[in-house]
Amino acid sequence: MADLNDAKPLAKISEAFKELAATVNSQTAAVEVAPFCRACSHISPLFACLGIAFKFAEMDYVAKVNDLAGVSKSIGTLQALLERDVEANTVRKAGSHSRNLLRVKRGLDMVRLLFEQILVTEYVYHQLLYVAFCCILVAFQHVIAACS
Repeated sequence: MADLNDAKPLAKISEAFKELAATVNSQTAAVEVAPFCRACSHISPLFACLGIAFKFAEMDYVAKVNDLAGVSKSIGTLQALLERDVEANTVRKAGSHSRNLLRVKRGLDMVRLLFEQILVTEYVYHQLLYVAFCCILVAFQHVIAACS
């Protein structure tokens, strides 16, 4: 692993997610919670690039990542985290670790899609935000209804 202390933000993100990808692609090791959280923590500055409209999303994302980082001391892998919440029947409970993991995943998906669109299109910034938001959250109609 390269020394990431002095690296630029995108280099940190790239290196952290390359390491996660290697774990996933190896198909022999489960994804550990702590490295996942470290990789996700590098994403939060990208929310700041999206302006004040995404300040709440950034705060929510950081809180969810911090929750998962805290639980990484007692739960080793993402699979174990999910299994524990399934056994406790807390998967759908607000604030559960599995629900926080889902929220982090949605945040990652939204930022990924938004920045992919920035690279390949000539849309205006607010159009890109709308497209990314709708593509990721379209299945969650209560969220879209609340925004209209």
